[in-house]
Amino acid sequence: MPKNKTHSGAKKRFRVTGSGKILREKAGKRHNLEKKASKVTRRMTGTTEVAKADVPAAKKLLGL
Repeated sequence: MPKNKTHSGAKKRFRVTGSGKILREKAGKRHNLEKKASKVTRRMTGTTEVAKADVPAAKKLLGL
C-alpha cells in the first residue's frame, strides 16, 4: 500500500504540540488592517487551539 501524503495546506496552518493538541493562528490579520480597530488586531494575535469539532478533520489532513 502507498503511504498517505500530508496535506500541504494543512501543514502550513497547523502545529501539533507535544501533548497532541492542534494549534492554529487566528484569522483576519493579513490585510485591511487600517480600517480595523487596534483592539481587534490585538485580539487576532497569537495562537489558539483548533475547535473540538474540527480536530478530527485537521488530524486526517495532517496524517495523524
